[in-house]
Amino acid sequence: MNKRVLRLLEYQKIKEMLSAHTASSLGKQKIEELIPHVELDEVNHGLNSTEEARKVLRLKGQAPLGGIRDIRASLKRAEIGGMLNPDELLDISSTIYGGRRFKTFIENMVEDGVELPILDSYVSEIEPETELEREIAYSIDQDGEVMDSASDALSKIRGQLKSHESRVREKLESMIRSSSTRKMLSDALITIRNDRFVIPVKQEYRGAFGGMVHDQSSSGATLFIEPQSVVTINNQIRELRIKEKHEIDKILTALTGRVAESAEVLYHNVKMLSEIDFIVAKALFAQTLNATKPIMNNEGKVGLKSARHPLLPADEVVPTTLELGKSFSSLVITGPNTGGKTVTLKTLGLLTLMAQSGMHIPAEEESEMAVFRAVHADIGDEQSIEQNLSTFSSHMTNIVEILKHVDSNSLVLFDELGAGTDPQEGAALAISILDYVYKSGAKIIATTHYSELKAYAYNREGVMNASVEFDVETLRPTYRLLIGVPGRSNAFEISRRLGLSEEIIGDAKSQISSETNKVDKMISSLEESQKQAALDKEDAIQLRKQAEELKRDLEQGLERFQKERDRMLEQAENEAAREVEKAKEKARKIIDELRSYQLKQGNVKEHQLIDAKKRLEETTPELRKKDANAAKKKKKAQSVELKPGDEVKVITFDQKGHIVEKVGKNEYQVQIGIMKMNVKEADLERIKSKPEIETKPIVTVRGSNAHVKTELDLRGKRYEDAQIEVERYLDDALLAGYHQVSIIHGKGTGALRKGVHELLQKHPRVKSTRMGGMNEGGGGVTVVELK
Repeated sequence: MNKRVLRLLEYQKIKEMLSAHTASSLGKQKIEELIPHVELDEVNHGLNSTEEARKVLRLKGQAPLGGIRDIRASLKRAEIGGMLNPDELLDISSTIYGGRRFKTFIENMVEDGVELPILDSYVSEIEPETELEREIAYSIDQDGEVMDSASDALSKIRGQLKSHESRVREKLESMIRSSSTRKMLSDALITIRNDRFVIPVKQEYRGAFGGMVHDQSSSGATLFIEPQSVVTINNQIRELRIKEKHEIDKILTALTGRVAESAEVLYHNVKMLSEIDFIVAKALFAQTLNATKPIMNNEGKVGLKSARHPLLPADEVVPTTLELGKSFSSLVITGPNTGGKTVTLKTLGLLTLMAQSGMHIPAEEESEMAVFRAVHADIGDEQSIEQNLSTFSSHMTNIVEILKHVDSNSLVLFDELGAGTDPQEGAALAISILDYVYKSGAKIIATTHYSELKAYAYNREGVMNASVEFDVETLRPTYRLLIGVPGRSNAFEISRRLGLSEEIIGDAKSQISSETNKVDKMISSLEESQKQAALDKEDAIQLRKQAEELKRDLEQGLERFQKERDRMLEQAENEAAREVEKAKEKARKIIDELRSYQLKQGNVKEHQLIDAKKRLEETTPELRKKDANAAKKKKKAQSVELKPGDEVKVITFDQKGHIVEKVGKNEYQVQIGIMKMNVKEADLERIKSKPEIETKPIVTVRGSNAHVKTELDLRGKRYEDAQIEVERYLDDALLAGYHQVSIIHGKGTGALRKGVHELLQKHPRVKSTRMGGMNEGGGGVTVVELK
């Protein structure tokens, strides 16, 4: 793309707005290098990636990219043998963590069934160097200090340092507490000069302490003296500090070596993260613009619906609906100054560049855009003072350059074509230039003042007139683009509104040719037809909205009816289930009594069996009868007649038995265990004999292999719900073998955080808690260590 055109269409401003949404300098650099693509596949890939990121934002409200840094310079230094400082190592650890967290974030969404093929392909190439991250975190704290735990030697040295420093302080404190010594001191305190412990002594008592003078006050009245009694210990402290620095350098060198070993992987991770940061920034930018994904084509077809210029205030800009490359490939826009002609040109040009850069555009859904290999533009007054060119010469210089490179894959934008010279010659040149570009196959939009070009579209196929609407009543442009209607002079109407006499206006009209008057009347008629069509369209839209609302109301009513029906059915089923359960309980008691008789007496007497049988029959619940059709269907389904020996299930008791004999028209005697009872055919279900298949029970193991996340997100939840989730989550985490988890409660009012902390303090398996670190979410996260 031509750099001059990118500047004319203010593409750089769009990049600056996009850059504001990046999470790291990696994304900013990616945007600085961004230029529009010219291949349809690349353009669609960019737009689809933006759509995926917007889906993530819609579903999750965020895309966690915090902590990512541009660590490439540090990686380079590590590779050539330089020693990285603690801050550089922290940046590397933070970047590893940021990449690992985003990878897990996207993979979890994909596992939940969200389709994110492009983002998933990027995160699949991220290889989290978890071991290196752990080593750095074990050695360097969040303030960039090497910790005692970094090595046994460092821990030992620092232990000795603390011991020696404690001895020095004890000796010096005994001095400053002594009544005989206190009068010799300017102040009763211990301070440090040149990394050595000293006390402030008055000048006149210099010789009372011996030792070394390390500093003095600005007045000279106070000397900072290291007493002779602590010189030896201070020397030992100094030696230990040298050892400490040597050990720290050793630790940093070792960590740098580990970084150098993983440099190739980390370079690739950074590359993937820069792409992801860029994609998420495009999604965030699209949200701020309320933009949509355009439908792209390679055929030069443009169909913008209510498009808005992205650099103009959304509440001030008038949306433009524009078509090009379908029934016509050239559009000539005429109309008054400040009517919005130039804005229309810039809107199309800038939205083309945005779409070809993978950005969504501020227009309605299903807007169409074409991929052009080149966008050429001659917009505005670009008079060159250095070359002392006139406005006409400046425009013509640009146009000559455009004509050298224009082809069928070009979009050409001409603003005030042929302006700046004699109107007759300028109009002739404009027509010839438009003809030349049209023959090349390029798509053209040109604005002009020349009335000669109004007839241009009527004489040439593939060319269409357009104008910006002007409201004569208010004497202001409406900024609406009217396709198919050329602009007309409003001089007479405006003059009449301003009070010019009818006599002068009539005389002026008589001096205009009849052909011009006919054309003006034709244009006026076209404008009226266009306005009426727009009103009819608005009425149709309103009718459609009313129909959609009516449809929605009916659907909601149907949904409410279905829900109520389902609720009543569920209620009936629950009542039936309770009745059946009561019946089962009675049956179980009866069976228990029979078993008791059997155990106590060895046999069951006939009257006891009859009595138990009668009580069993009485346990059958009186459920509501089903409709006749259902009964017929069931009867039809029981087409095979039951016979003695058939295995059956007694539905009421959910017990299996077998047929003994038929005792009535629709009644059978059934043996259930030691009992025989008469059962209606409707309460029997024949059990088909099936081959026995060995089945293994499904065992669910909850342990180290259970899929439990290392963090629980409680944001937006009420404390009562959060309490249940925390307790359940801690159980799962313990079963999974986790020693540390994170609970995200956000900052907000602090009520949720306080409640969570109170719960954690009482939990028997919580060892300790702390607030999240800088790269862990800060005060919005509590890190829990489990026993």
